[in-house]
Amino acid sequence: MLTAILAITLLALILGLVLGFAAIRFKVEGDPIADQIDKILPQTQCGQCSFAGCRPYAEAIAAGEVDINRCPPGGEATIHALADLLEVEFKPLDEECGVEKPKMLAVIDEDRCIGCTLCIQACPVDAILGAAKHMHTVIASECTGCELCLPPCPVDCIDMVETKPKPNTWRWPDPAHIDLKLGDQP
Repeated sequence: MLTAILAITLLALILGLVLGFAAIRFKVEGDPIADQIDKILPQTQCGQCSFAGCRPYAEAIAAGEVDINRCPPGGEATIHALADLLEVEFKPLDEECGVEKPKMLAVIDEDRCIGCTLCIQACPVDAILGAAKHMHTVIASECTGCELCLPPCPVDCIDMVETKPKPNTWRWPDPAHIDLKLGDQP
């Protein structure tokens, strides 16, 4: 019995050392250019660039597979930042991907919300909070304004309101730099 325990312990130790060595030896480094590009992108995860999110788009830019002008939420500021980073010429926004719009924030009308959870499932950044058959609400600091929650809503209880970034900042979405512009509401 003691021999079996010692044999299994020794085998586990040897396999652990082999796995540790393999993890160090075959470590795959991330692409630092893709990381820098991803930091510049607005992280809306909206898919308007034809990629599933900002990270796959950043990797495609880094690999030279697509142009830097496919991000409507980031707009010209993002394209300029990408052009500066990659030392390439600025290109205007590709209109096939959409047009640049003011930064938006989803707001749920709590009186009309039926708690269907379809908006929660559609939100790529988990900015909507709620439970089935209960009112939902949007976590303003997490909402990227991608508008992906609008189509699945069966009662049209989600409105997009324009937000205004604070002066001297272009980075979106940084909740510390956003003022809501809600009009005449108290």
